[in-house]
Amino acid sequence: MLEEKLKGAIIDELKRQAADRPQALKVQGAGDAKSSEELTVNGKIDLGALVMVIAGSVAGGP
Repeated sequence: MLEEKLKGAIIDELKRQAADRPQALKVQGAGDAKSSEELTVNGKIDLGALVMVIAGSVAGGP
């Protein structure tokens, strides 16, 4: 359960970042990533934002 929640939070955040900066970040396979173990990410990731999403997910945030 926790693994699925974390995986979903990470994928959603990476997709959000890619939508905000499509020239800097591309995420491929996100639609299938929740049911698989692979995701292709090319570009710069805002690590601080990603960490906040992961921490919120572990702490029970939205």
